[in-house]
Amino acid sequence: MIHRVDDQLRDEARRFRLVFACGDCAQFDPEGDRCSLGFPHAPHSDADLDRRDEVVFCKAFELR
Repeated sequence: MIHRVDDQLRDEARRFRLVFACGDCAQFDPEGDRCSLGFPHAPHSDADLDRRDEVVFCKAFELR
């Protein structure tokens, strides 16, 4: 799911400590630098919302 990043999302992500990047997902294999389900992880790897206009949320995200 692609979502536009605006000031409200940035604020809420900081306040509620929202995470969405691969490094926070139980499906991510950091040693292999890959998703264990085989999904491409490049669109989900950068968690810095200050440098983005949109964010891509993975449908298989599962919090570690």
